[in-house]
Amino acid sequence: MTSPTPAPPAEPCGCPEFSRVSRRGLLRGALAAGAGLSTATAFGTAFVETSYAATRSAPAVLVVLSMRGAVDGMSLVVPHGDPVYASARPGIAVPSAQLLAKDGFFGLHPNLAPLLPLWNGGRMAAVHATGLPAPNRSHFSAMEEVEDAAPGSTTRTGWLNRLIGRDTYTSPLQAVQLGSANPPTSLSGPQQSVAIERIADMRLSGADKWDPEGRRPRSMRTTWASASGPLGAGARAAMAAIADFAPVKATSTTPANGASYPDGDFGRAMAATARTIRGDVGAEVITVDFGSWDHHVDLGTLEWGAMQRMTSELADVLAAFFTDLGALADKVTVVALSEFGRRVKQNANYGLDHGWGNVMLLLGAGVKGGYHGTWPGLVNDVNADLTVTTDYRSVLAEVVVKRMAASSATVFPGFTPETVGVMA
Repeated sequence: MTSPTPAPPAEPCGCPEFSRVSRRGLLRGALAAGAGLSTATAFGTAFVETSYAATRSAPAVLVVLSMRGAVDGMSLVVPHGDPVYASARPGIAVPSAQLLAKDGFFGLHPNLAPLLPLWNGGRMAAVHATGLPAPNRSHFSAMEEVEDAAPGSTTRTGWLNRLIGRDTYTSPLQAVQLGSANPPTSLSGPQQSVAIERIADMRLSGADKWDPEGRRPRSMRTTWASASGPLGAGARAAMAAIADFAPVKATSTTPANGASYPDGDFGRAMAATARTIRGDVGAEVITVDFGSWDHHVDLGTLEWGAMQRMTSELADVLAAFFTDLGALADKVTVVALSEFGRRVKQNANYGLDHGWGNVMLLLGAGVKGGYHGTWPGLVNDVNADLTVTTDYRSVLAEVVVKRMAASSATVFPGFTPETVGVMA
């Protein structure tokens, strides 16, 4: 294994399309979700005087972690038993001898070590060779396909929006995006939700210490109380959500149980996720983005490059998250996925180009730990992909049925899932 001095990549995100995709992809989600989704950030500073119906408690929480940019799943969960893996990647393959939780075929990247307690406790699983039913190497198009989860149909709502729309409960806090005020496409649709970068952003602008008499909240209530149409409904929903979010804002900003998150956007978003769960305001679905994993250049080795650095951050943050949750982890399931995987064969820049199949990681409540999925075998060719043997919706269907008591047909219309066996 060689360890050359890496040159700085020409583009931080690896390819021009990915540098544009978040803005384009999330724009549709924001527009489709309607006013209720985006007004929380538009209104700004705490709106605490409005009295609304109390939110319900969430008996189970699904945290969806989008590893945007298409992580190389064969670096995270290494198929060391396939001889093509090492021969196709002479400069970047993870050495078999250094893998963790190794069985006769798979092993974990060494930098996932902070997650070994979860793995060894049977609370972490990997489902390999998952993905869309047909290859799609466009970040923008594949993200939309994955988050609509209705490929080949005319459905233009996100699967998480369909999930929270399965019953008559309509609080915007039922689904919350943290770490970004741009909601993902998976939340787009008729059901209201909330997207905020930080917990402190859930506030009404102008309702602050310079407004001790509360004129700003009263003005807003008067203005929007009888306004008709989607804008009026969205404004009222946003004000209700701000009020109902107060228990979350009242939680301590110090992580519990001695947890310590690495500094960075991902760590801050997951710390906010733990606070939101602890606040118990009925958030059944929480979405968080962590990218960019688009490593065309300098994916690297165990000694240098983006993969080892980002894998460490991924593991450190998730380990801190479960430590922070403590007993609350018994109702929280985390699912991590990407829009597609990377090519089998490394390129000339110590990186990997866009591919097809990938690994999905599941952690927490209800997870049947270990390696799952059907391995298709690798081909050492410049255009070879990891072939998908498990439609990613089959994995998600097990989660929503067994953890969220939802109907697979409602969340994934027209799709018949196969049994994966990753959820108890």
